[in-house]
Amino acid sequence: MQRLARQFTPVRLEAACTRALAIRSPNLRSVTNILKSGLDRQQSLPTTKPGALPAHENIRGPDYFH
Repeated sequence: MQRLARQFTPVRLEAACTRALAIRSPNLRSVTNILKSGLDRQQSLPTTKPGALPAHENIRGPDYFH
């Protein structure tokens, strides 16, 4: 990490480490790749909205369990 600290600003290094933790890959390789690709400059990780489950006759609704 000291080599990266000499190459990149503390702000970028902190952002890359935070992103590496968010993707559950806190290792030197991930942090290096995040910095080289500029992903540390993006505001946040893209999120996907969970979709509704499709209706199916075998899925029990809330009224089944009383």
